[in-house]
Amino acid sequence: MDFKEAQVPMTSAPLENATARPSFTQGQEALKDVVFGSAAGIVGKFIEYPFDTVKVRLQSQAEHLPLQYSGPLDCFKQSLRKDGISSLYRGISAPLFGAAVETSSLFFSYRVAQDILTSTVLTPSTPLPMTALVACGAVSGAFTSMLLTPIELIKCKMQVPVASSSSVTRHSGPLNLIVSVYRHHGFFGFWHGQLGTLIRETGGSAAWFGSYEGVSLAFKKTRGATTTSGSNEVKDDSLPVYQQMVAGAVAGMSYNFIFYPADTIKSRMQTEEIGAVNGGKRTFWSVGAALWRQQGMKGMYRGCGITVGRAAPSSAFIFTVYEYLRKTFG
Repeated sequence: MDFKEAQVPMTSAPLENATARPSFTQGQEALKDVVFGSAAGIVGKFIEYPFDTVKVRLQSQAEHLPLQYSGPLDCFKQSLRKDGISSLYRGISAPLFGAAVETSSLFFSYRVAQDILTSTVLTPSTPLPMTALVACGAVSGAFTSMLLTPIELIKCKMQVPVASSSSVTRHSGPLNLIVSVYRHHGFFGFWHGQLGTLIRETGGSAAWFGSYEGVSLAFKKTRGATTTSGSNEVKDDSLPVYQQMVAGAVAGMSYNFIFYPADTIKSRMQTEEIGAVNGGKRTFWSVGAALWRQQGMKGMYRGCGITVGRAAPSSAFIFTVYEYLRKTFG
């Protein structure tokens, strides 16, 4: 990881004034963010996807009916008994693409937000404070949410099992689902649940990057950031892999826990039957209110434990793979 002094983010070498940085270099850095972020996101998605499927199934249980699953373990057992391990990976093609888009856009927009700050509000020689890094994380999340909502819409519909003969579209392939959503709801129908994604990504990404930067900074202060080379002290901004993974794990848990209710409401909206959304009546607030009346706070956080648990290894690998690729090929 390359930090500027003790506070510069892990995603870049010491930041220069964006107006002074050659456009070719900016293009190279952007390409690295996209390629390395995509690879890291795909690795993380393979690790977390079965747990994400269980999370969506727990979240999407109808509020007016008896619960189908008593908890994560029961959901795992029922899914494996009924359809085998393949059911937990159903619809993974869209999420793999989504993970590549999400992670690459997060790292890319995080860097861009930092460049804008250092070229406008702050001077290029000023280390970015933690508040600025958190703000950059929020901006990157807001930007990413616009790209992510359509992908998550298809992913959620693929993950929920068939409940009745009227639910046959849920086992259709991604292309059939895309066509069906467009036919019933038009182009903007793909952004059904956007407010939930926006809240989750904006707040969650601020927590994600902020936690990673904060834990990394704590490790650096504890161990010191210098090594000796002959008679000279050489600055060493890298962290051991296990410390990178710890920082990434904390970041993943922070991202998922704080704004989990927004994700629950979004999942319920996106797992509705295609064509069921009528005149905008099932809005983010109406779905949230109905869930609160029926299940209270417990319903808002249903599936949170397994989500936070799987986020730790997934996020740890995302940051570690990203940092390794940037260190090796950067």
